[in-house]
Formats: sequence, C-alpha cells, structure tokens
Amino acid sequence: MRRHPFYDRLRGITQEVVAGYAAPSDPGSHIDPEHRLPSRPAVVRILENLFAVLYPGFYGVQHLTRENVEYHVGALLDDVAADLYEQVVLAAAFDEPAAADNGAAAERRAEAAVEGFLVRLPALRRLLLLDLTASMEGDPAARSHAEIIFAYPGFEAVTIQRIAHELWNLGVPLLPRIMTELGHSKTGIDIHPGAQIGESFFIDHGTGVVIGETAVIGKNVKIYQGVTLGALSFAKDERGRLVRGTKRHPTLCDNVVVYAGATILGGETVIGEGAIIGGNTWVVESVAPGERVLYTRTSRARQRTLLERAYGFGEGI
Repeated sequence: MRRHPFYDRLRGITQEVVAGYAAPSDPGSHIDPEHRLPSRPAVVRILENLFAVLYPGFYGVQHLTRENVEYHVGALLDDVAADLYEQVVLAAAFDEPAAADNGAAAERRAEAAVEGFLVRLPALRRLLLLDLTASMEGDPAARSHAEIIFAYPGFEAVTIQRIAHELWNLGVPLLPRIMTELGHSKTGIDIHPGAQIGESFFIDHGTGVVIGETAVIGKNVKIYQGVTLGALSFAKDERGRLVRGTKRHPTLCDNVVVYAGATILGGETVIGEGAIIGGNTWVVESVAPGERVLYTRTSRARQRTLLERAYGFGEGI
C-alpha cells in the first residue's frame, strides 16, 4: 500500500466503517456471498445487446449483411439469454430469501421469465418502430429515422422503458428499475417500468419528464420536456405506512398532447381523448375529451387544500 500522510490513521477508520456493516438495522450493506445481488454492469450489457438486436446496424456491429445478420442476431440473443437468466436468478433469490427451495425456485422463476421475454421480442420491436414513426412524424426538426435512433434521448428512454416493462409484467424484481434508472441517468427522463404506454408514443426534447408507476398512456400521445405525470398524495395504512400498489398517477387517453412544464397529478385524473394540456399548467382534475387546458386547472383555494393534504404546505400560493 502506498504511503501517504493518512496511512497510519486509515486502519482505525476502516475498522469503524466495517463495524457499521454488522448492525442489524444497516440497509446499506449486503455482505452475503451465498446470496449475490444482480450486477449493474451485466444489466448494462444486456441493454446494449438488446439495442443491437432491436436496431441492427445502429448499435453494435455496423458491417452487417443480409447473409450474416441472422447469425449475428442469434449470437446476441444467446448472450442476452445467458446474462438475463443469471441476473433474474440472482434477483429472484434475493426477492424470496425465505423460500425453502430458494435456489430451485429462483431458477424456475428465471426460466419462465426469460422465455416469456424472448418470445415477446418481435412484438416489442414492432411497437418500438411505431414509436420511431411517431417521432419522425411529430418533430419537424428530425431529418431521418437514423437521427432519432442515434440522437434522441426520448426515443432511447422509451426503448429502455418498454424493455423494462416487459420484465416488470413478468414479475422480475430489481432489474426493471435498474434499467429505467440507467436510462434516467443517461437521458434525464424518468419513466417507471410499471407505467403502461400505448403505441406511437413520442417524447419531444425530453429533459425532466417524469412518468410514475401507475400512469396509463393511450395511443398517439405526445409530451414535451418537463412534464410530470405524478401522484397527488400517498395513502397510508393505520400504522402510518405507505400503501403500495394503488392507482396514484393519471391516465392520458388516445391522441393527447401535453406541452412543456405541465404537471398532471392524481390516480383519478383522466385526460380525455384528443385533449391538449398547455405548458406550465397544473392539472389535478379530469379533462373532457377534446378540451384545451391553457391555465392551471383548479382554483387557488383548491390548490391550497390539495397541497396541504398531500405535502403539508399550501401558504403563499
């Protein structure tokens, strides 16, 4: 070990840090070689290989021919299947550590999930091509489909979310959130893997978009940067703990457009088909089909009440 001014003091600091790992209440350490956690680098590798399968020639090997593309895609999917199976086994074992036959159960769960995911790939790719077309038709600045695939953060974030959503629907723990948070860190767009998104979805610009777990988005929806589809409040049980699994985020019906900076909150909030939500609006009530909302959709008194109920503040509005 290289000598430096702190050399003699590091041993004691190291021992103090490591001693904290042993605390029963420490959730920030996992020192258990018998139950390894999934690997973030492995998840990155899975996504990179899937992008090369979904968009051949744009990602991965570029010198493909009609004669070798099937072999190339087969090799990529072989790697995806092996990596994904291993990571799902680890995630499933961690998710159910108390199961008596944990190893065998995790393997069965992983086999079913990976098979279910692989057979969905053709349909997933068809769905993504509709998103690609929507992006091209929805942005006059786009010069080509190649530009969108290479350079549009919204399209990249949606691709990752759709991959993660398939795994989410198959009951895979941990990995879908790792995937979408990797996409979030890269693109600035935060889409929960549980969000249900219809075909031909387009996020323009994208930075700062947040779409919550129970949001439902219909077909041909377009949203701009800084849009939030969030929860208005969080239900709690009699012990004060958050109630999970409830519908907390809004529903956007088909052909809705939401402009930059709009905030739409609440599980009971429904934006009707063909409605347009203007920029920088704050919407917590349902909007009729075809309606245009160009101002905050609630009174100031109503805003105060809602903010006090949800977050404990409302003064100054």
